[in-house]
Amino acid sequence: MKKILTTFFVALLAISAGAQNRAVLDDLKADPRRAYGTDYPYRMETRTLTKAPDGYQPFYVSHYGRHGSRYYWNDHLYKELDTLLTEAHNKHNLTPEGEAFYQRFMAAKDELSTGVSELTQLGWEQHQKIARKMFNAFPEVFEKGGNVLAISSLSGRCVISMAAFCQELCQCNPKLEIREQSSRFTLDGVVPTDRQNPVKHDYPKATPRYEKNRDQFHAEHTLRDKILPRLFINVDSIHGNRHHIGSNLINLYTSLPSILHEGMMGNLITDEEIASEWEESNLGSYSWVFSDKYRMIPILQDILKKADAVVAGSSDHVADLRFGHDSCLGPLTVLMGINGADIDPVDPYEVKYCYQSWETCKASNIQLIFYRAKKGGGDILVKCLLNGEEATLPVPTDQYPYYKWSDFRNFYTARCNDVPQP
Repeated sequence: MKKILTTFFVALLAISAGAQNRAVLDDLKADPRRAYGTDYPYRMETRTLTKAPDGYQPFYVSHYGRHGSRYYWNDHLYKELDTLLTEAHNKHNLTPEGEAFYQRFMAAKDELSTGVSELTQLGWEQHQKIARKMFNAFPEVFEKGGNVLAISSLSGRCVISMAAFCQELCQCNPKLEIREQSSRFTLDGVVPTDRQNPVKHDYPKATPRYEKNRDQFHAEHTLRDKILPRLFINVDSIHGNRHHIGSNLINLYTSLPSILHEGMMGNLITDEEIASEWEESNLGSYSWVFSDKYRMIPILQDILKKADAVVAGSSDHVADLRFGHDSCLGPLTVLMGINGADIDPVDPYEVKYCYQSWETCKASNIQLIFYRAKKGGGDILVKCLLNGEEATLPVPTDQYPYYKWSDFRNFYTARCNDVPQP
Protein backbone atom coordinates (compact mmCIF):
# COMPACT_ATOMS: atom_id res chain seq x y z
CA MET A 1 0.00 0.00 0.00
CA LYS A 2 2.84 2.39 0.90
CA LYS A 3 4.45 1.78 -2.50
CA ILE A 4 1.13 2.43 -4.26
CA LEU A 5 0.63 5.71 -2.40
CA THR A 6 4.17 6.80 -3.17
CA THR A 7 3.74 6.00 -6.85
CA PHE A 8 0.43 7.88 -6.89
CA PHE A 9 2.04 10.91 -5.22
CA VAL A 10 4.90 10.94 -7.74
CA ALA A 11 2.39 10.71 -10.57
CA LEU A 12 0.50 13.67 -9.18
CA LEU A 13 3.70 15.69 -9.01
CA ALA A 14 4.49 14.81 -12.62
CA ILE A 15 1.02 15.87 -13.74
CA SER A 16 1.30 19.11 -11.78
CA ALA A 17 4.73 19.88 -13.23
CA GLY A 18 3.52 19.16 -16.74
CA ALA A 19 0.55 21.49 -16.29
CA GLN A 20 2.84 24.24 -15.01
CA ASN A 21 5.22 23.70 -17.93
CA ARG A 22 2.43 24.05 -20.46
CA ALA A 23 1.04 27.09 -18.65
CA VAL A 24 4.28 29.06 -18.97
CA LEU A 25 4.51 28.55 -22.71
CA ASP A 26 0.77 29.06 -23.15
CA ASP A 27 0.97 32.34 -21.24
CA LEU A 28 3.76 33.52 -23.53
CA LYS A 29 1.86 32.50 -26.64
CA ALA A 30 -1.30 34.22 -25.44
CA ASP A 31 0.57 37.45 -24.73
CA PRO A 32 3.94 37.66 -26.55
CA ARG A 33 4.66 40.94 -24.78
CA ARG A 34 5.45 38.95 -21.68
CA ALA A 35 8.76 38.37 -23.45
CA TYR A 36 9.62 42.00 -22.68
CA GLY A 37 10.57 40.62 -19.26
CA THR A 38 11.37 43.38 -16.79
CA ASP A 39 10.17 45.90 -19.39
CA TYR A 40 6.71 44.32 -19.46
CA PRO A 41 4.08 46.84 -18.30
CA TYR A 42 1.97 45.62 -15.37
CA ARG A 43 -1.21 43.75 -16.34
CA MET A 44 -4.18 44.82 -14.27
CA GLU A 45 -6.05 41.53 -14.32
CA THR A 46 -8.93 40.50 -12.11
CA ARG A 47 -8.00 37.37 -10.19
CA THR A 48 -10.38 35.24 -8.13
CA LEU A 49 -8.85 34.86 -4.68
CA THR A 50 -9.45 31.95 -2.35
CA LYS A 51 -11.96 32.76 0.37
CA ALA A 52 -10.49 33.15 3.85
CA PRO A 53 -10.97 30.18 6.20
CA ASP A 54 -14.19 30.31 8.20
CA GLY A 55 -14.06 32.88 10.96
CA TYR A 56 -10.95 34.63 9.62
CA GLN A 57 -10.48 38.12 8.21
CA PRO A 58 -7.47 40.12 6.99
CA PHE A 59 -5.97 42.71 9.34
CA TYR A 60 -2.53 43.66 7.97
CA VAL A 61 -0.69 43.93 4.64
CA SER A 62 3.07 43.83 4.09
CA HIS A 63 4.08 44.90 0.59
CA TYR A 64 7.08 45.38 -1.69
CA GLY A 65 6.52 47.01 -5.07
CA ARG A 66 8.71 47.98 -7.97
CA HIS A 67 8.31 51.46 -9.43
CA GLY A 68 5.93 51.75 -12.34
CA SER A 69 6.61 52.24 -16.04
CA ARG A 70 9.39 54.69 -16.82
CA TYR A 71 11.56 56.04 -19.59
CA TYR A 72 14.72 54.07 -20.29
CA TRP A 73 16.93 53.92 -17.20
CA ASN A 74 19.98 55.66 -18.73
CA ASP A 75 20.62 58.14 -21.52
CA HIS A 76 23.11 56.01 -23.46
CA LEU A 77 20.37 54.23 -25.38
CA TYR A 78 18.79 57.40 -26.71
CA LYS A 79 22.12 59.11 -27.47
CA GLU A 80 23.57 56.14 -29.31
CA LEU A 81 20.45 55.67 -31.42
CA ASP A 82 20.35 59.40 -32.18
CA THR A 83 23.91 59.29 -33.49
CA LEU A 84 23.35 56.08 -35.44
CA LEU A 85 20.10 57.11 -37.09
CA THR A 86 21.23 60.66 -37.88
CA GLU A 87 24.37 59.42 -39.61
CA ALA A 88 22.43 56.87 -41.64
CA HIS A 89 19.81 59.48 -42.56
CA ASN A 90 22.44 61.95 -43.74
CA LYS A 91 24.08 59.24 -45.85
CA HIS A 92 20.71 58.12 -47.28
CA ASN A 93 21.32 54.68 -45.81
CA LEU A 94 17.88 54.18 -44.26
CA THR A 95 15.21 51.97 -45.78
CA PRO A 96 11.75 53.53 -46.14
CA GLU A 97 10.75 51.80 -42.90
CA GLY A 98 13.95 53.02 -41.30
CA GLU A 99 13.39 56.58 -42.47
CA ALA A 100 9.87 56.58 -41.01
CA PHE A 101 11.29 55.36 -37.70
CA TYR A 102 13.98 58.05 -37.81
CA GLN A 103 11.39 60.80 -38.27
CA ARG A 104 9.28 59.54 -35.35
CA PHE A 105 12.32 59.11 -33.15
CA MET A 106 13.58 62.63 -33.85
CA ALA A 107 10.12 64.07 -33.10
CA ALA A 108 10.24 62.44 -29.66
CA LYS A 109 13.97 62.89 -29.00
CA ASP A 110 13.71 65.87 -26.66
CA GLU A 111 11.04 64.16 -24.60
CA LEU A 112 13.06 60.94 -24.37
CA SER A 113 16.31 62.61 -23.37
CA THR A 114 14.55 64.76 -20.77
CA GLY A 115 12.56 61.89 -19.33
CA VAL A 116 15.46 59.47 -18.83
CA SER A 117 14.73 57.18 -15.85
CA GLU A 118 11.63 59.12 -14.79
CA LEU A 119 8.19 57.67 -14.07
CA THR A 120 5.65 58.02 -16.87
CA GLN A 121 1.95 58.72 -16.63
CA LEU A 122 1.35 55.02 -17.13
CA GLY A 123 3.62 54.27 -14.16
CA TRP A 124 1.59 56.61 -11.96
CA GLU A 125 -1.68 55.01 -13.04
CA GLN A 126 -0.36 51.51 -12.43
CA HIS A 127 0.25 52.23 -8.76
CA GLN A 128 -3.08 54.00 -8.38
CA LYS A 129 -4.88 50.93 -9.72
CA ILE A 130 -2.85 48.47 -7.64
CA ALA A 131 -3.59 50.47 -4.48
CA ARG A 132 -7.32 50.62 -5.16
CA LYS A 133 -7.40 46.94 -6.02
CA MET A 134 -5.65 46.14 -2.73
CA PHE A 135 -8.15 48.29 -0.84
CA ASN A 136 -11.13 46.64 -2.52
CA ALA A 137 -9.76 43.11 -2.12
CA PHE A 138 -9.09 43.48 1.63
CA PRO A 139 -11.48 46.16 2.90
CA GLU A 140 -11.34 44.87 6.48
CA VAL A 141 -7.70 46.00 6.69
CA PHE A 142 -8.43 49.60 5.75
CA GLU A 143 -12.09 50.34 6.49
CA LYS A 144 -11.51 51.78 9.98
CA GLY A 145 -8.53 53.86 8.91
CA GLY A 146 -5.29 53.37 10.79
CA ASN A 147 -1.58 53.99 10.39
CA VAL A 148 0.44 53.05 7.32
CA LEU A 149 4.19 53.42 6.85
CA ALA A 150 5.47 53.70 3.27
CA ILE A 151 9.19 53.73 2.52
CA SER A 152 10.90 54.26 -0.80
CA SER A 153 14.32 54.16 -2.37
CA LEU A 154 15.96 57.53 -2.98
CA SER A 155 15.11 57.31 -6.68
CA GLY A 156 12.55 59.81 -7.93
CA ARG A 157 10.57 57.22 -9.88
CA CYS A 158 10.13 55.17 -6.70
CA VAL A 159 9.16 58.21 -4.63
CA ILE A 160 6.52 59.20 -7.18
CA SER A 161 5.27 55.61 -7.38
CA MET A 162 4.88 55.66 -3.60
CA ALA A 163 3.01 58.97 -3.79
CA ALA A 164 0.60 57.62 -6.40
CA PHE A 165 -0.09 54.50 -4.35
CA CYS A 166 -0.57 56.32 -1.05
CA GLN A 167 -2.73 59.09 -2.52
CA GLU A 168 -5.04 56.48 -3.98
CA LEU A 169 -5.33 54.69 -0.63
CA CYS A 170 -6.28 58.01 0.99
CA GLN A 171 -8.83 58.59 -1.73
CA CYS A 172 -10.31 55.21 -0.85
CA ASN A 173 -10.43 56.07 2.86
CA PRO A 174 -9.42 59.54 4.10
CA LYS A 175 -9.21 58.14 7.64
CA LEU A 176 -5.92 56.44 6.78
CA GLU A 177 -2.84 58.11 8.22
CA ILE A 178 0.05 57.43 5.87
CA ARG A 179 3.63 58.44 6.54
CA GLU A 180 5.81 58.43 3.42
CA GLN A 181 9.57 58.27 3.84
CA SER A 182 12.44 58.26 1.35
CA SER A 183 15.49 58.27 3.56
CA ARG A 184 18.90 56.75 4.14
CA PHE A 185 17.51 55.63 7.51
CA THR A 186 15.13 53.17 5.86
CA LEU A 187 17.22 51.91 2.92
CA ASP A 188 17.88 48.59 4.61
CA GLY A 189 14.19 47.76 4.31
CA VAL A 190 13.81 48.70 0.67
CA VAL A 191 17.19 48.89 -1.16
CA PRO A 192 19.88 47.48 1.15
CA THR A 193 22.45 47.52 -1.68
CA ASP A 194 22.26 51.29 -2.13
CA ARG A 195 25.73 52.83 -1.72
CA GLN A 196 24.20 55.47 0.56
CA ASN A 197 22.90 52.85 2.98
CA PRO A 198 24.69 53.51 6.29
CA VAL A 199 24.29 49.83 7.18
CA LYS A 200 26.93 47.81 5.35
CA HIS A 201 26.48 44.12 4.57
CA ASP A 202 28.79 41.48 3.18
CA TYR A 203 26.45 38.85 1.82
CA PRO A 204 27.91 36.44 -0.76
CA LYS A 205 26.87 36.31 -4.38
CA ALA A 206 25.10 33.16 -5.54
CA THR A 207 25.42 31.32 -8.84
CA PRO A 208 22.53 29.26 -10.22
CA ARG A 209 23.43 25.64 -10.94
CA TYR A 210 22.29 25.79 -14.56
CA GLU A 211 25.25 28.07 -15.38
CA LYS A 212 27.54 25.01 -15.42
CA ASN A 213 25.38 23.55 -18.18
CA ARG A 214 24.58 26.72 -20.05
CA ASP A 215 26.53 25.57 -23.11
CA GLN A 216 23.95 22.80 -23.46
CA PHE A 217 21.31 25.41 -24.23
CA HIS A 218 21.08 26.00 -27.96
CA ALA A 219 19.23 29.00 -29.31
CA GLU A 220 19.24 30.77 -32.62
CA HIS A 221 20.40 34.37 -32.42
CA THR A 222 18.56 35.61 -35.48
CA LEU A 223 16.56 38.62 -34.38
CA ARG A 224 19.42 41.12 -34.26
CA ASP A 225 20.54 39.94 -37.69
CA LYS A 226 17.03 40.42 -39.07
CA ILE A 227 16.54 43.92 -37.70
CA LEU A 228 19.52 45.65 -39.26
CA PRO A 229 18.67 44.96 -42.95
CA ARG A 230 15.16 46.20 -42.28
CA LEU A 231 16.60 49.47 -41.02
CA PHE A 232 19.70 50.06 -43.17
CA ILE A 233 20.14 49.80 -46.93
CA ASN A 234 23.81 48.90 -46.53
CA VAL A 235 24.43 47.20 -43.19
CA ASP A 236 28.17 46.96 -43.84
CA SER A 237 28.52 50.75 -43.87
CA ILE A 238 27.26 51.37 -40.34
CA HIS A 239 29.72 52.00 -37.52
CA GLY A 240 29.72 50.14 -34.22
CA ASN A 241 29.20 46.64 -32.92
CA ARG A 242 26.22 45.14 -34.71
CA HIS A 243 25.17 42.99 -31.76
CA HIS A 244 25.13 46.07 -29.51
CA ILE A 245 23.16 48.07 -32.07
CA GLY A 246 20.62 45.25 -32.35
CA SER A 247 20.34 45.10 -28.57
CA ASN A 248 19.73 48.86 -28.41
CA LEU A 249 16.94 48.59 -30.95
CA ILE A 250 15.31 45.72 -29.05
CA ASN A 251 15.61 47.61 -25.75
CA LEU A 252 13.97 50.67 -27.27
CA TYR A 253 11.18 48.55 -28.74
CA THR A 254 10.32 46.84 -25.45
CA SER A 255 10.33 50.18 -23.62
CA LEU A 256 7.87 51.92 -25.95
CA PRO A 257 4.59 50.78 -24.32
CA SER A 258 5.78 52.16 -20.98
CA ILE A 259 6.39 55.61 -22.46
CA LEU A 260 3.24 55.60 -24.61
CA HIS A 261 5.12 55.62 -27.91
CA GLU A 262 3.99 52.30 -29.34
CA GLY A 263 4.31 52.21 -33.10
CA MET A 264 7.43 54.37 -33.21
CA MET A 265 9.45 51.54 -34.76
CA GLY A 266 6.77 50.44 -37.22
CA ASN A 267 7.35 46.86 -38.38
CA LEU A 268 11.07 46.74 -37.73
CA ILE A 269 10.45 44.30 -34.86
CA THR A 270 7.43 42.25 -33.82
CA ASP A 271 6.30 40.94 -30.44
CA GLU A 272 6.38 37.40 -31.79
CA GLU A 273 10.05 37.78 -32.70
CA ILE A 274 10.87 38.99 -29.19
CA ALA A 275 8.95 36.03 -27.78
CA SER A 276 10.86 33.57 -29.96
CA GLU A 277 14.06 34.43 -28.07
CA TRP A 278 12.52 34.87 -24.63
CA GLU A 279 13.75 31.61 -23.15
CA GLU A 280 17.38 32.61 -23.57
CA SER A 281 16.82 36.12 -22.23
CA ASN A 282 14.99 34.58 -19.29
CA LEU A 283 18.10 32.56 -18.47
CA GLY A 284 20.06 35.79 -18.22
CA SER A 285 17.39 37.31 -16.01
CA TYR A 286 17.42 34.32 -13.69
CA SER A 287 21.20 34.60 -13.33
CA TRP A 288 21.08 38.18 -12.06
CA VAL A 289 18.05 37.79 -9.79
CA PHE A 290 19.54 34.60 -8.35
CA SER A 291 22.95 36.20 -7.88
CA ASP A 292 21.71 38.87 -5.48
CA LYS A 293 19.19 36.83 -3.49
CA TYR A 294 21.21 36.88 -0.25
CA ARG A 295 21.65 40.64 -0.50
CA MET A 296 17.88 40.98 -0.03
CA ILE A 297 17.97 39.40 3.43
CA PRO A 298 17.60 42.83 5.13
CA ILE A 299 14.30 43.36 3.27
CA LEU A 300 13.00 39.97 4.35
CA GLN A 301 14.11 40.68 7.91
CA ASP A 302 12.30 44.03 7.78
CA ILE A 303 9.16 42.21 6.66
CA LEU A 304 9.45 39.71 9.52
CA LYS A 305 10.26 42.33 12.14
CA LYS A 306 7.40 44.68 11.27
CA ALA A 307 4.86 41.89 10.91
CA ASP A 308 5.97 40.41 14.24
CA ALA A 309 5.38 43.78 15.89
CA VAL A 310 1.87 44.05 14.44
CA VAL A 311 0.98 40.51 15.46
CA ALA A 312 2.37 41.11 18.97
CA GLY A 313 0.42 44.36 19.29
CA SER A 314 3.44 46.64 19.67
CA SER A 315 2.79 48.23 16.25
CA ASP A 316 -0.52 49.75 15.17
CA HIS A 317 0.25 49.64 11.43
CA VAL A 318 -2.44 48.27 9.17
CA ALA A 319 0.06 48.16 6.31
CA ASP A 320 3.77 48.49 5.65
CA LEU A 321 4.55 49.49 2.07
CA ARG A 322 7.93 49.43 0.32
CA PHE A 323 8.77 50.91 -3.11
CA GLY A 324 11.97 49.92 -4.85
CA HIS A 325 13.41 48.34 -7.95
CA ASP A 326 13.46 45.15 -10.00
CA SER A 327 17.04 44.67 -8.77
CA CYS A 328 15.52 44.04 -5.32
CA LEU A 329 12.11 42.54 -6.05
CA GLY A 330 13.50 39.92 -8.44
CA PRO A 331 16.14 38.58 -6.00
CA LEU A 332 13.62 38.82 -3.14
CA THR A 333 11.31 36.55 -5.13
CA VAL A 334 14.14 34.02 -5.38
CA LEU A 335 15.14 34.38 -1.72
CA MET A 336 11.55 33.69 -0.65
CA GLY A 337 11.07 30.92 -3.20
CA ILE A 338 7.84 32.42 -4.49
CA ASN A 339 6.28 30.06 -7.05
CA GLY A 340 9.39 27.89 -6.92
CA ALA A 341 11.84 30.64 -7.89
CA ASP A 342 14.40 29.10 -5.53
CA ILE A 343 14.32 25.64 -7.09
CA ASP A 344 17.68 26.29 -8.83
CA PRO A 345 17.46 23.69 -11.61
CA VAL A 346 20.55 22.11 -13.14
CA ASP A 347 19.00 21.90 -16.62
CA PRO A 348 18.88 25.32 -18.34
CA TYR A 349 15.70 24.27 -20.15
CA GLU A 350 13.94 23.92 -16.77
CA VAL A 351 14.65 27.49 -15.61
CA LYS A 352 11.61 28.93 -17.38
CA TYR A 353 9.35 26.81 -15.19
CA CYS A 354 10.59 28.19 -11.87
CA TYR A 355 11.11 31.83 -12.90
CA GLN A 356 9.57 34.01 -15.59
CA SER A 357 11.15 37.42 -16.15
CA TRP A 358 7.75 39.04 -16.75
CA GLU A 359 6.92 38.48 -13.08
CA THR A 360 9.49 41.22 -12.33
CA CYS A 361 7.68 43.62 -14.65
CA LYS A 362 7.10 47.34 -14.21
CA ALA A 363 5.08 47.90 -11.00
CA SER A 364 5.47 44.23 -10.04
CA ASN A 365 4.70 43.62 -6.39
CA ILE A 366 4.63 41.13 -3.55
CA GLN A 367 1.77 41.39 -1.05
CA LEU A 368 1.62 39.40 2.16
CA ILE A 369 -1.90 39.42 3.60
CA PHE A 370 -2.29 38.54 7.29
CA TYR A 371 -5.45 37.00 8.74
CA ARG A 372 -6.71 36.32 12.26
CA ALA A 373 -9.82 34.81 13.77
CA LYS A 374 -12.60 37.36 14.28
CA LYS A 375 -13.32 36.01 17.75
CA GLY A 376 -9.66 35.83 18.77
CA GLY A 377 -7.50 32.81 19.36
CA GLY A 378 -6.32 30.41 16.68
CA ASP A 379 -3.34 30.72 14.39
CA ILE A 380 -2.39 33.88 12.55
CA LEU A 381 -2.41 33.07 8.83
CA VAL A 382 -0.61 34.70 5.92
CA LYS A 383 -1.17 34.54 2.17
CA CYS A 384 1.25 35.65 -0.55
CA LEU A 385 0.22 37.43 -3.73
CA LEU A 386 2.66 37.96 -6.61
CA ASN A 387 1.32 40.59 -8.97
CA GLY A 388 -2.17 40.10 -7.57
CA GLU A 389 -2.20 36.32 -7.98
CA GLU A 390 -2.02 33.78 -5.16
CA ALA A 391 1.47 32.34 -5.03
CA THR A 392 3.13 29.29 -3.52
CA LEU A 393 5.84 29.43 -0.86
CA PRO A 394 8.28 26.70 0.24
CA VAL A 395 6.71 26.83 3.72
CA PRO A 396 4.82 23.65 4.71
CA THR A 397 1.04 24.07 4.83
CA ASP A 398 -2.09 21.97 4.71
CA GLN A 399 -4.38 24.85 3.71
CA TYR A 400 -2.81 26.55 0.69
CA PRO A 401 -2.81 29.45 -0.15
CA TYR A 402 -2.78 30.15 3.60
CA TYR A 403 0.27 29.53 5.77
CA LYS A 404 0.60 29.69 9.53
CA TRP A 405 2.45 32.85 10.50
CA SER A 406 4.51 30.90 13.04
CA ASP A 407 5.65 28.49 10.32
CA PHE A 408 6.28 31.36 7.90
CA ARG A 409 8.32 33.31 10.46
CA ASN A 410 10.36 30.30 11.57
CA PHE A 411 11.06 29.15 8.03
CA TYR A 412 12.30 32.50 6.77
CA THR A 413 14.18 33.35 9.94
CA ALA A 414 16.12 30.12 9.45
CA ARG A 415 16.65 30.90 5.76
CA CYS A 416 18.12 34.30 6.65
CA ASN A 417 20.36 32.78 9.33
CA ASP A 418 21.59 29.89 7.20
CA VAL A 419 23.27 31.99 4.54
CA PRO A 420 26.75 30.69 3.63
CA GLN A 421 29.51 33.01 4.75
CA PRO A 422 31.73 34.61 2.07
